[in-house]
Amino acid sequence: MHLSAIPVLLAVCASLFGVTGPDTFHWSGRVAQGQLLEIRSVNGSIHAAPALDDTVDVIAYRTGTDREALTGVQVFEHLGGGVTIAVPPSENSAAANNVDFDVRVPRGVRFVARTVNGRVEAQSLEADTEVHTVNGDVLVSTDHAAQGETVNGTIDATVGRIDGASRFSTVNGGITLAMPACVRARVHATTQNGAIRSEFPLAVRGVSPARHAEGHIGRGGPELIVDTVNGTIHLKQKKGV
Repeated sequence: MHLSAIPVLLAVCASLFGVTGPDTFHWSGRVAQGQLLEIRSVNGSIHAAPALDDTVDVIAYRTGTDREALTGVQVFEHLGGGVTIAVPPSENSAAANNVDFDVRVPRGVRFVARTVNGRVEAQSLEADTEVHTVNGDVLVSTDHAAQGETVNGTIDATVGRIDGASRFSTVNGGITLAMPACVRARVHATTQNGAIRSEFPLAVRGVSPARHAEGHIGRGGPELIVDTVNGTIHLKQKKGV
């Protein structure tokens, strides 16, 4: 799975679309399997969990002092299907434009979450998942493919498969990645100030501690990059698989 660019947009709904109150924004709609659901924020956490049916449900909560944070939320419907819900940067640099998202993701709907200052959690999903933050931890679990990125934070990820080139990357933090024993990938794992532990048979370099690991899992497959600067890396075999 590769990093996604912003797709062609069909329509921009008015900024008040879906607002249910001064401190809460709500959007609900259908997104077909294989299409994109993207959340873009600036300051605030994003939490995603499985939907109970085929309906996407998004609730945003204002947690800061910026009175315009929620009325500025925008909904973009993509030309080929799918939706992006975005919080634009605040025009008032002194305001704390904090918006937290609670998202329900249907099975098979590709999910992408982006924020700058905040934790991203996407747990127990049944879809390809991609999460990005700068200052915050990343927690991902899906029975599909995934990738995650932060700068100042840890990454804890569990994936069901690796379908394409994938990366889990941070600068200041450790990375734990759990995968099925039957997964196929070409692994390149690197840390500068930390250690690498692998439950898969990979060639490691560096003695006490090992700081580089690479090789094929299974018969090889898509490239999997796992890297940090200051932190440990633990490649685990997913239990029960």
